[in-house]
Amino acid sequence: MRRLLFFITIALVTSTVHAQETDGVVKAFKTANVDEIAGYFDEYVNLKFLDRDEVKNMSRNQASIALKAFYTENGIKGFEKISEGGRASLVYLLGKLNNGNKGYNITIQLKPREGKLEIVTIRIS
Repeated sequence: MRRLLFFITIALVTSTVHAQETDGVVKAFKTANVDEIAGYFDEYVNLKFLDRDEVKNMSRNQASIALKAFYTENGIKGFEKISEGGRASLVYLLGKLNNGNKGYNITIQLKPREGKLEIVTIRIS
């Protein structure tokens, strides 16, 4: 019984910590400020936009430029979080990028590094 309570407590604490850590990422996407979003990028990021092939291991700077171009070309104005989940080694956010029209679905994968979550993959469809 003690072990069960221990594991439940650890799971609750971990999910609460991840929720608090993702708040900053969600806020950055809601403001549609790519420079702020890029502050959460890992050293290398995988990006996939719409029907294009995924580009793996883009540098933080290249990923920032590519995301900024996508935001500008598609008139992205904000973000709506739909779901969040994951485990200690990988956290994900699902949401919708708003542009005043149909919008775009987005999946953001984050990994904990040096005490904070960093974006490692963005997929937009």
